[in-house]
Amino acid sequence: MIPPELHAQIRRFVYAEHWRLNTIATQLGVHHDTVRRAVESERFVRHGAQIRPSALDPYKAFITATLEQYPRLRATRLWAMVRDPGLFRLGHPGQRYVRTVRPAARAEASLRLDTLAGEQAPVDWGNFGPLRVGSTTRVLSCFALVLSWSRGCYARFALDQTLESFLRGHVEAFTALAGVPRTIRYDNLKSVVLELAGHYHYAPQPCAVARGNEEGYASHCTSLVGCGVDLL
Repeated sequence: MIPPELHAQIRRFVYAEHWRLNTIATQLGVHHDTVRRAVESERFVRHGAQIRPSALDPYKAFITATLEQYPRLRATRLWAMVRDPGLFRLGHPGQRYVRTVRPAARAEASLRLDTLAGEQAPVDWGNFGPLRVGSTTRVLSCFALVLSWSRGCYARFALDQTLESFLRGHVEAFTALAGVPRTIRYDNLKSVVLELAGHYHYAPQPCAVARGNEEGYASHCTSLVGCGVDLL
């Protein structure tokens, strides 16, 4: 059985990064059959736009591997290496792609969260206290997904914090926002979240413990002005 983390990573490399199966098997050190099983397995059903091939696709594996070895290499030098300068002209997706895969500096610093459009979104539950429902009192919760770049928010009220409500919040947020962030950050990662990430081809990342600058805005989304809000 393929571990959830590996399953999600393989599917992201195939459908989001457009790597070839042989490249993925080599980079992850797994058998080709393992990669094929991860691609062929389906747990969720997704209806939406199909991923279109890009002229950059044949070079992505090379760019990623080169930046791992030489993280400060400029995009201009990369296009000279692949002999296709048009891919990395100013504003072209090739230049933006280099920024997204360039390894971060190892020295830690507390910086303002600054990402590309559609690059990252934190997800969390918010607590809104007791709510009278008929003759009983329930706790009102709110699922919130906030886009880090635009601060665009999708929020959905619920009378529970069950796993079903959590997953439904993701799926309906993707539908409402007409897309899936490249990376979604969580307080903790559960196996079912990894399966969801494997299907929707995003990278799930845990927030570091006691690092307020990494939590984003989802956990502080108490003002829902401008958000799409529904009741589960």
